[in-house]
Amino acid sequence: MNTKVWLIAGAVVLAGVSATAYAQRDPAYAAARAAGQVGEQPDGYIGIVGTATADLRALVNNINIQRKAAYTQKASASGATVEQLAFTSGCNLIAQTNAGEKYKTPGGTWATRGGGAPERDPRCV
Repeated sequence: MNTKVWLIAGAVVLAGVSATAYAQRDPAYAAARAAGQVGEQPDGYIGIVGTATADLRALVNNINIQRKAAYTQKASASGATVEQLAFTSGCNLIAQTNAGEKYKTPGGTWATRGGGAPERDPRCV
């Protein structure tokens, strides 16, 4: 793995942690995640599983705006693209899901994390 990829991966971990840490402080987000109403996506953003209320859409939009801002900031500092950072973050965030939480598979379907590793894009390291 080359140095640039390692730098990108390190920046993504930091970007993902800050966005995820904020979201996990929000009890509405924690409740939606536990209820399987939202899940992690390979593109680094939260997605809505099924139908949603206006409040849930607003919550998800707010989190995704914050994630994009973090990815944008890290991209400008690292020389990577926002999409590269978001994808790598998506890989990491899906890997960090807990049993019972939702995530989107590489095929685009929602899955519930079991006891084993989640199904991730083969490009995830």
